[in-house]
Amino acid sequence: MGSTRDPMEERLLGGGETEDLKWRIWKEVKLMWKIAFPSMLARVTSFGVLVVTQSFLGHVSELDLAAFALVQTLLLRFINGIIRVYSRDAPM
Repeated sequence: MGSTRDPMEERLLGGGETEDLKWRIWKEVKLMWKIAFPSMLARVTSFGVLVVTQSFLGHVSELDLAAFALVQTLLLRFINGIIRVYSRDAPM
């Protein structure tokens, strides 16, 4: 009897490939890191910029540090709110 799977399912399951599981996983991980690494790098660098800016403002004056912390907190919450609203409406 023939296979009852459609061609898309065969391709996803790797029915015709002779590669072992280790190499298929390695290829998939490499593809995943092409997307994940820039995202992680952007998060780490943006956090680093905030920490460095806040530390320099702390040396200038307490008022400047308090103003920066307040504005940064409000802006960050506002931006995260916008991102959540638009990511919820995005098609999957």
